[in-house]
Amino acid sequence: MKKLLPDLFTSLSRKPTVLIACAAVHLLFLLLLVPRIASGDTYGDVSLYREWAFQGLTHGIWQGVDVAWVYPIAAMLPMVAAAAFGYHLYMLGWFLLCTLLNFGALLALLEGRSARYGWQAAYLWILLTAILGPLVFSRVDGISAPIVVMGLVLTATRPAVASLLLSAATWIKVWPAGVVLALVASSKAWLRILLTGTALSAFITAIVVAGGGAKNLLGFIQAQGDRGMQLEAPLTTPGLWQAVLRWGTHIHPNFSIATMEIEGSLAAPMSALMNPLLAVSVLIIALFILVGARRGVGSQDLLAAGALALVLAMIVFNKVGSPQFMIWLVAVVCVGAAIKGREWAVPVGSMIGIGILTTLVYPILYVQLLTSLNPGVAVLLTLRNFLVIMLFIWTLMKLWKLVAAAKIVKSERTLPTAAQEPDLVQ
Repeated sequence: MKKLLPDLFTSLSRKPTVLIACAAVHLLFLLLLVPRIASGDTYGDVSLYREWAFQGLTHGIWQGVDVAWVYPIAAMLPMVAAAAFGYHLYMLGWFLLCTLLNFGALLALLEGRSARYGWQAAYLWILLTAILGPLVFSRVDGISAPIVVMGLVLTATRPAVASLLLSAATWIKVWPAGVVLALVASSKAWLRILLTGTALSAFITAIVVAGGGAKNLLGFIQAQGDRGMQLEAPLTTPGLWQAVLRWGTHIHPNFSIATMEIEGSLAAPMSALMNPLLAVSVLIIALFILVGARRGVGSQDLLAAGALALVLAMIVFNKVGSPQFMIWLVAVVCVGAAIKGREWAVPVGSMIGIGILTTLVYPILYVQLLTSLNPGVAVLLTLRNFLVIMLFIWTLMKLWKLVAAAKIVKSERTLPTAAQEPDLVQ
């Protein structure tokens, strides 16, 4: 038995074993999608991606250029890439693109110099992909998350390349901006990182402006601002229970963006508070990261905790609570686990619980929540939101401890040693 466990760990840690495990999970989801692929159907939001891609390819009408769009303009790139096999096999193209990027993230975790616990984090990535698979393979977040993993792993050795990847991911879905901010605030190479990201943004902007889409370039920001409090958002939880108990609150569809929102009671004031709270929380966390960097906190420790804190702030103080937001956490938690190992047991355990509860609510039991405000499903959603908020609190405390410990170490270094103490006896 004593020899069996080391042999088992050695076998599990081998790259071929990890790759086989990842391939098995992706093969399972491919088999589940085969009926849809064979019939020319899609799953989830991929139907929208297909329509947007072929509007551009067939009719020359491009989202984010010719018309205002809910996503940043670079999100069109994976949508067009998935059209490589044609309209009928679009779902296959999208799935293969997600698979390719997932394997890229897996290899980054396995081979990254800073990823001391890379193979363990790789299995976590595989597990969470399996748990959140219905979202991973049907949302554009499943494209941006593996790019963020690759970018974060490269920060220690290739900060400019990391900035390029993270900036590209931000132009696909806005949330990686929090990771970029954490990287700039924590890294000594902040100027190079900032210039690289700015150059890419300028290049993308120039292309859109040249195409006549200047007025629609930032349309996704206005689209977010026009939203109300969505049913699944963490801070909507009290309103959710008011709706379940019929206490002056109800849900209604927002057809323009295909979401369910809370209306009545405190929903409107809460919605008005979200953007200011988000801005203030992001500013405070970023300043705290800067203080930590000035005090000499290890850049990788600071980046991992800071990125998770900023991404969580973007979820907690968000009017939108779409289930795919949990994919954002997967990327940052997996990299943090790869760097810190057991120190990140709380985020790892929380993320597994968050993933399971998220999938139970959507897609498995979502219809019961929408049609009858089923109290049992509301309990599951409440538990998920509770875990998200508790993880946010843990991360803020982790960040505080890192900075406070650095202050103690710095002050200890300034104390004179016995040999340096002045001789008071003359």
